[in-house]
Amino acid sequence: MQDENELSQFFANGFAPADLPSMASLLRARHYLDAFITLFRGGEDEVLVRLLILREIGARADAPRWSPQDLQMHFSYLNPIKLDTVLKRLRENGLLIWDVDEQLYAMSESGRVALAALGTVVQFADGDAELGYLTSQVAAGQSLGQVSNEVLLNLLARLNELYTDFEAALESQSEFQIRAAREKLEKVWQWVEKGTDVIRTVLTDDTTDPRVYQIAQSIALAQARMLRLTSVFHRRLSELASQRVHLGQSGLSTTNVADWLRQQKQEKLADLGRDLVLFHPEPAFVVSDVLLDVTEFEIIERERPTHVISEMPQGAAAQEVGAVEAERLLAAEALFDELSRLVAQGMGGDLPTAVLAPTYKETAYRLSLLSLLGDAEAALEKSVVADIVKLPLRLEISGELYEPDHPEVASISAGRLMSQ
Repeated sequence: MQDENELSQFFANGFAPADLPSMASLLRARHYLDAFITLFRGGEDEVLVRLLILREIGARADAPRWSPQDLQMHFSYLNPIKLDTVLKRLRENGLLIWDVDEQLYAMSESGRVALAALGTVVQFADGDAELGYLTSQVAAGQSLGQVSNEVLLNLLARLNELYTDFEAALESQSEFQIRAAREKLEKVWQWVEKGTDVIRTVLTDDTTDPRVYQIAQSIALAQARMLRLTSVFHRRLSELASQRVHLGQSGLSTTNVADWLRQQKQEKLADLGRDLVLFHPEPAFVVSDVLLDVTEFEIIERERPTHVISEMPQGAAAQEVGAVEAERLLAAEALFDELSRLVAQGMGGDLPTAVLAPTYKETAYRLSLLSLLGDAEAALEKSVVADIVKLPLRLEISGELYEPDHPEVASISAGRLMSQ
């Protein structure tokens, strides 16, 4: 009763905590939440030791009960006094149960729930932990027939946040930001694919709650938008690559120079620019007579050095980038030739036959080019990619998978290339 009175102090007059749906669900799970409060109250070091001890106790599945002697031997690397303090706290707050008759420790129900949740969080500590964790929660709920609205909304919010970040990178017209965004998309794509399978199951289930169904539809739309970004990133990077300025016959481009500069420390950059700035900036107010004087000086009287000597970074990176671009160009030209023969024969072909190449990388690249068929924006470019887009073909992909006899490609979407 005292706890309820203290909780009511956080709310305005006339509002009972239990009448709010969000608070009511928390109150119903309060005996589980108390377990987390016990684990995470206090300093960081104390929390880590509590989690360590709880995980070790819960990991012994063959003999889940522990005697005090077992605990002392198993945790011999811990300070005995600190160990007793942690065990006492876990026991007093209901995470561990002390069997007086048998003199043994056992994990409580709330302790097991907290341990399971902790295990899922630790599992997704690498990569995009948030999206992987949320997808796993949706998948687990779907398998049990209890998909949570809250988890679905969190997943939808995360997908929308990622899409906004990717759109901002595209609008920046910065090659570095676009490349970084594409790498991030590749990292989270596995979770998007797994989430697509789960959402498809939810949408086809006749027993799905209408509210859950509506959120699942929004998630499916967000995932479809993410899929479209794959070709958009590729097209935008190709456009930027065609705009690169190459520095003489060195094999270096402005992108290589910018990459190299971004990797240098601040002190190195200061040393590089120390002898390049021969005068300090001087402010000049834009008044007509002053502006005229400054212009006359800059055009007629200012003396400029005839020779400027500066060092350029090595061209190794440029050669590597050039090789990759050349490889992609050859792959695109080969695909264009194959598709042109199909058009000349007035027939289409199976998608796996048209896409499969000796390596996975080339196969994936050919498939990404086929996804651009009929793209009006890509057709405006002057490149072999635009020539492929303009071919009178359309791509029809079925929901089935084809498993080829290939050393690097396990499966590929089934479909056909149809003549228009």
